[in-house]
Amino acid sequence: MSGNLLAQEASPYLLQHKDNPVHWMPWGRDALDRARAEGKPILLSVGYAACHWCHVMAHESFEDEETAALMNQLFINVKVDREERPDIDHIYQSALALLGEQGGWPLTMFLTAEGEPFWGGTYFPKEPRYGRPGFTSVLQTIADAHAEGSDKVSRNATALREALRQLAQPVAGESVEPALLDRIAERLHREIDPIHGGIGGAPKFPQPGILMMLWRHWLRRGNRDSRDYVLLTLERMCQGGIYDHLGGGFARYSTDAQWLAPHFEKMLYDNAQLIELLTHAALETGRPLFRQRLEETIGWVLREMVTEEGGFASSLDADSEGEEGKFYVWREAEIDQLLADQPDEALESFKRAYDVTPEGNWEGVTILHRNRRPDLGNGAAESQLAQLRQTLLSHREKRVRPGWDDKVLADWNGLMIRALAHASFAFAHADWLRVAIRAFDHVIEKMTINGRLRHSRRGHILRHPATLEDYANMASAALALFQVTRHQRFLDQARSWVETLDTHYWDQADGGYFATADDTDDVLLRAKNAQDNAVPAGNGTMLQVLTTLYHLTGNEKYRERADILIPRFAGEIGRNFFPLATFLNACDTAQRPLQITLTGDPATPTYVGLLRAIAEISAPGLILHQLGPKGSLPPNHPASAALGAPAQSAAYLCVGQSCSLPLLDPKALSEALLAARGDA
Repeated sequence: MSGNLLAQEASPYLLQHKDNPVHWMPWGRDALDRARAEGKPILLSVGYAACHWCHVMAHESFEDEETAALMNQLFINVKVDREERPDIDHIYQSALALLGEQGGWPLTMFLTAEGEPFWGGTYFPKEPRYGRPGFTSVLQTIADAHAEGSDKVSRNATALREALRQLAQPVAGESVEPALLDRIAERLHREIDPIHGGIGGAPKFPQPGILMMLWRHWLRRGNRDSRDYVLLTLERMCQGGIYDHLGGGFARYSTDAQWLAPHFEKMLYDNAQLIELLTHAALETGRPLFRQRLEETIGWVLREMVTEEGGFASSLDADSEGEEGKFYVWREAEIDQLLADQPDEALESFKRAYDVTPEGNWEGVTILHRNRRPDLGNGAAESQLAQLRQTLLSHREKRVRPGWDDKVLADWNGLMIRALAHASFAFAHADWLRVAIRAFDHVIEKMTINGRLRHSRRGHILRHPATLEDYANMASAALALFQVTRHQRFLDQARSWVETLDTHYWDQADGGYFATADDTDDVLLRAKNAQDNAVPAGNGTMLQVLTTLYHLTGNEKYRERADILIPRFAGEIGRNFFPLATFLNACDTAQRPLQITLTGDPATPTYVGLLRAIAEISAPGLILHQLGPKGSLPPNHPASAALGAPAQSAAYLCVGQSCSLPLLDPKALSEALLAARGDA
């Protein structure tokens, strides 16, 4: 069997490589069997459609006949879309980290025929450059070492296999108390860039989970430094070049510390998490900047990221016409020409606001940004800027567009559905909620086989078993929709998905959820961890899901599972707390749950007023149970004994096991909720 076998795949990333002279195979048993039969090592290349450096390596090496011939002679070549197979990507990124290398994409790993890694890296230039060896010399050296039965290959494979198995078993600990969360937040202060915001220096990633840790610290303890660091970071991002000031939406990361020059790919998962964070910041501060960026980003999602069937697409590429950022950047002369009919002062004001100069601000061109003058102007000034932005956007739409990766991923869709549910509730925006529900129903109806989720869909093709994150994020989305809409089907669906996780993903021996199901048969090992990667960690998300389900239903099995998860992963905090943000934020909710039960007729003005009072306050992790006029609470709910006539419009606010008297006035409820956020 020879030739390139990617033409029948659904992934846009794999299809980008279907015409390579490399004899690519997709990941699976066939590739492993072929490696064993031919006695060759496997060259595993992992990337994604919007990845700039993936494109660079493809153009330099995978499209080159000479390099491809060497690859075909020496290796079984396997191409993986990291978005389609996050489980595979996680295993081999972890192996690369164990080799002491910085991870990322493209990921280039060399494996035995059993799928065991023994060496790797990320991007390799065709010829030696950037202090990195040339790819062709790497190929020959690795193949020679493998053919000679090198002890180093064997030692590396054995050592990495055992180290990966150790990583798959997290360090256990004790409970995670609020005081520990406070110390972690205060430790994070030392990592914040006090000028530009964000964590550390270049390259700089948004890291919304860590920012939410700081935000919760502000709400819990009133720590103004934590609040100010979050707001500084959001302001600099919202006014920086990482944000698309014409079309909306955030790029994946900034190549510099000032948030000016992004790698221009836009990912669904980043924008989902930033929508959630902006929702809280806009509610808390009332600042127009955050509300505007929230609405613009959601506008971009609805305009450019919804597939024909209603699911959310994955990403937009960094490149167009073979050039990074070409779709997004400008030259001053081009802007002068497009805005020539504007008064001189209006044109100059625009250029000052967006740092447009003859020499440009990045590689001779201009990335529009406002961080040189971040303060918003008055209403008339901002209205004029908006009009000129629209002119540029209309022209930009005529350019060759970046590639659109339109595959629908269950886990990323869950993140966006939840974000839109929360934003629609906060700002009473029914259209956002309708889009979220349509995407939710798409996953239910089009991405489920025999009651089991699949991870990816493109067109009419379903691919790959669901991961823990697929179920966790979709269950979280279902609970958000239930709390906002009161529709029982969303709660029922969340419970069904958790039941599937308990059956096929739960570690019956030691507790915690594995990343893959017990019937997924093409992975080297079943990883189990709480570290966030590109998306929040499934075990962290599940801790929040289980806590919420317990308080909504009173079912003790959810509490028992949550009580196992916390100590199962608590020991990892001592090893490295930075990637544990989702888990730690869920610990905050689990240790001190904040709940509101709302009774009465949803059509009455009093009920509506109470609901709006709840919606307009930033309270991450709040568990809202809208009982309506006929509902009831589980008997172990702390408010069940105090519950009055269900027909009366009233709110019951509970912190842990302590509940308020019925609150009948929206203002009184607002004051009580604001006070309850803090831990006196």
